[in-house]
Amino acid sequence: MLPIAVLPIAGILLGIGGAFTSPALIDSYNLTMLAPGTVMNQFLVLCFKSGLLVFANLPVLFAVGVAIGLANKNKETAALSALIGFLLFHTVISTVLGFQGLTAENTTINALIAQGVPAAEAPGYAALYARELGIFTLQTGVFGGIICGFVAAFVTNRYSGKTLPDYLAFFSGNRLVPVMSMLYFIPVGFVFPFIWPPVFNSIVAVGAEFSSMGYIGTFFYGATLRMLNVFGLHHAVYPLFWFTELGGTMEVAGELVAGGQKIFFAQLADPTVTHFSSEATKTFTGGYLPMMFGLPAAALAMYHCADNDNKPKIKALLFSAALTSFLTGITEPIEFTFLFVAPVLYVVHALLEGVSYALLHALDVAVGVTFSRGLIDFTFFGFLQGVAKTSYHWILILGPVYALVYYVIFRFLIQRFNFATPGRLGAENKLYTKSDLQGDGELIAEIVSALGGSENIETIDACITRLRITVKDETLVASDDQWKALDAKGVIRSGKGVQVIYGTQAETYKNEIKVTYGF
Repeated sequence: MLPIAVLPIAGILLGIGGAFTSPALIDSYNLTMLAPGTVMNQFLVLCFKSGLLVFANLPVLFAVGVAIGLANKNKETAALSALIGFLLFHTVISTVLGFQGLTAENTTINALIAQGVPAAEAPGYAALYARELGIFTLQTGVFGGIICGFVAAFVTNRYSGKTLPDYLAFFSGNRLVPVMSMLYFIPVGFVFPFIWPPVFNSIVAVGAEFSSMGYIGTFFYGATLRMLNVFGLHHAVYPLFWFTELGGTMEVAGELVAGGQKIFFAQLADPTVTHFSSEATKTFTGGYLPMMFGLPAAALAMYHCADNDNKPKIKALLFSAALTSFLTGITEPIEFTFLFVAPVLYVVHALLEGVSYALLHALDVAVGVTFSRGLIDFTFFGFLQGVAKTSYHWILILGPVYALVYYVIFRFLIQRFNFATPGRLGAENKLYTKSDLQGDGELIAEIVSALGGSENIETIDACITRLRITVKDETLVASDDQWKALDAKGVIRSGKGVQVIYGTQAETYKNEIKVTYGF
């Protein structure tokens, strides 16, 4: 999640810079203060270039982020090793490609056609090659970054605690990690030119197969992704479609770009684009209807279904959760209030989200996203880009309809099956609030105790809304009722893996546990 966390600010800088330096916008509204050569224009160009830098270097950011996330300790050493490994990985690949007679000059589309490659096949061959940090290499993209992160974390976990003989003691511990990283990454980089081309072609083929399914495929993608959110597995899926060839490939401004989100931002940076590609944005635009309109309406339905004496107690809290979803697209505070007490509501929510994905794809809506699909992203990547480029007006037209559908279905099901949603049938009269979840020493100690004590914790990390813990003995972990008493919204168990849902305070709790107990 660390590299993904930088995307919202980078995307906003890119969106502001791209929107307000657009010649069409400047000419249409006679915004002479934004014309090329003015101080404001130069400032906006700076914002644009700063945001573009992040999206142009996602592979190395993922290499470092994955290494930090998977290293059990000495994470700063893992980060350095990942950076070294990433550079070495692509340098070795570039060297092997040179041995094979492949260079940046003879692998362009025109050069391949001149060598006799059929014109229809040349783009596919050329797509296999790219530049990373100025190094001519294979187009491994974010996949390559993730692999480098895995290797760096493995080396860190294995060698950071090693002690060498006295005459080599200087290289013991953390200093041994980058040394061993060099030895590991050279063979990894060496074999890649031989194994990656068929893998790359297979990934592209899978992405093409997904695209060939049309709107049905988009529906299943949206619904499945929402269901995976229950288990926290969506983080392992959507980046593959946003940042790699699985999300499609497209030539933008003379360069082949892979991944839905990367294609969108490449088009955002290209002033010649008249309409953003809905084929590229189909793996994220569909979230706007449920996040901005559907779930807030579901919160209203839960309020109206609450017992009369509890309505004043939950009104402000449900409104807060609804506003969070509408503004930022963070939906867990609402979703986890009905997920465990009424799973059928969550299934309905997932199906409606799938319909939204397919519907907006069919209507050629192409509104981008950095992190989630709330009003903030909608403003920068829909409204400010204009209807002509995004067809964002369909979101505003269908939004109230989606809100009505969510409200009617949720209210009917809650009343028909007597679901114990907040404030109803003795259910808790609260959602997550910051005051409820302030991380003080007492709560942190109770969380650690519920995990079986600090000695039972193998590793601890956090994503946006949940603590992710690996324990030594899962039988020592507290019951769900005990976690509920500690304000946890739910617990998901898988062997020695435990996920405790604590809302957006999860990262804070993780940090406090690490500092307090020395993890």
